[in-house]
Amino acid sequence: TVFDRHRRAYFSQLDSNNSAAKSAKEKLIAEAEALSTSTDWGFAAGEYRRLMDQWKASPRASCTDDDALWARFRAAQDVFFTNRQAANEEIDQEYAANLTVKEALLQEANAILPVKDLAAAKKALQSVRDRWEEAGKVPRGDMGRIEAGLRKVEDAVRNAEEEQWQRSNPERKARTNSALSQLESAIASLQDDLAKAEKTGDQRKIKAAQEALEARQAWLDQIQRSASELS
Repeated sequence: TVFDRHRRAYFSQLDSNNSAAKSAKEKLIAEAEALSTSTDWGFAAGEYRRLMDQWKASPRASCTDDDALWARFRAAQDVFFTNRQAANEEIDQEYAANLTVKEALLQEANAILPVKDLAAAKKALQSVRDRWEEAGKVPRGDMGRIEAGLRKVEDAVRNAEEEQWQRSNPERKARTNSALSQLESAIASLQDDLAKAEKTGDQRKIKAAQEALEARQAWLDQIQRSASELS
């Protein structure tokens, strides 16, 4: 009698638990089915992720009920994701023509490289950019590749512009001219020291003056090359 009482209590609690689990999952199914015809793809996909997390966290109902409930939940998801896939494929097909236009524009942009005439390169790149915006979107699978291709050309033109500015920077020019003047003055002084040392025949002073003169002359040559690049 005690065993039978405990057995009935156990199965009564099990039925209660299964009923509660079934009820909770039926509510999730109702939400999933309501979302199945949504065309707000981003929002609905996020909601399905939330519902799936809740489903996984929910206790299981009886084996038979749980399998049937999962089939209904999964069917609602399949309707939505099948519709979304079809919509994306339709969009990608529409954007395929745009991709053809942008592929041609990318070839035109790559012809700018290497940048030799900055003004001409900037003008050509702006023309490509204007038509690029007019061409519209491309299929999602090609978006990263096609945008990266244009960025490569944009970066090259930007770097060429920066290099030209550095070469024409008045502050840099002033520093270079000041360094040139100082070195030329130092070289003239060292030449006098060398001449005096040669007159006296002091080999130690001659060697020191020659080494210092050679070092200053090497610095001068380097700065003169930089100055010629700035002009």
